[in-house]
Amino acid sequence: SSSSGDEALRDKRARILSRGLPKQKPIEGVKQVVVVASGKGGVGKSTTAVNIALALAANDSAKEVGLLDADIYGPSIPKMMNLKGNPELTPKNLMRPLKNYGIACMSMGFLIEETAPVVWRGLMVMSAVEKLLRQVDWGQLDYLVIDMPPGTGDVQLSVSQNIPIAGAVIVSTPQDVALLDAHKGAEMFRKVHVPVLGLVQNMSVFQCPKCKHKTHIFGADGVRDLAKTLGLDILGDVPLHINIRETCDSGQPVVISQPQSDAAKAYLKIAMEILRRLPVPPA
Repeated sequence: SSSSGDEALRDKRARILSRGLPKQKPIEGVKQVVVVASGKGGVGKSTTAVNIALALAANDSAKEVGLLDADIYGPSIPKMMNLKGNPELTPKNLMRPLKNYGIACMSMGFLIEETAPVVWRGLMVMSAVEKLLRQVDWGQLDYLVIDMPPGTGDVQLSVSQNIPIAGAVIVSTPQDVALLDAHKGAEMFRKVHVPVLGLVQNMSVFQCPKCKHKTHIFGADGVRDLAKTLGLDILGDVPLHINIRETCDSGQPVVISQPQSDAAKAYLKIAMEILRRLPVPPA
């Protein structure tokens, strides 16, 4: 009959489609993965990822936190986390993450010279991402924070389709140009069925250190408006402050070096909001 023929066709199509997508496989030893992403470069995504990882660890010292730098072309985690050197290999030929401030870190930056450009085509980049995901001995982690490259390309799709992700955090400045790309980033995660935990409004306001006057250099509340449009939450606002930039440049992120500062408190609040929205991890 035609109905059974239609059903067989549907089954065949479903089989072909399922073959086309990689099967999601958890990273061994990692309970939950949180990705930090932005549609656009230069909005402070890596700085946010580093301070979120440190803030997650600060919220509960019993939790183990890792940080994976998936930005193959522009790895910045080694400098921000004050780490240098090549990872050691385990007897199983897995790379051991480098560790600082209690955070286990892995980055392409540990595998190449600091000033060497990565001049690779897509397939080589995908191979490198696969190695960073699968050939690292993380031990036992409660949370792995992944600093994604900017945009909505191959790396984002590959990471989203290869491993189960507990949630994505989208970072944007309130500037219209950045918001356009942040909107695309959020929609991309929805398309690949990754829950978006919320948005971070970065560089939200600048306060003059002398007269205390506040200036919205990149515009006011643009990320809040985008959050309403997308039906998402704002996880927190991070001010535009010289301390945030200086501490990351010197490899002493603000959450660790100035824990009582307003900037550190902003990241700690964001980490708490992330934890509230994550699903209960498997025992």
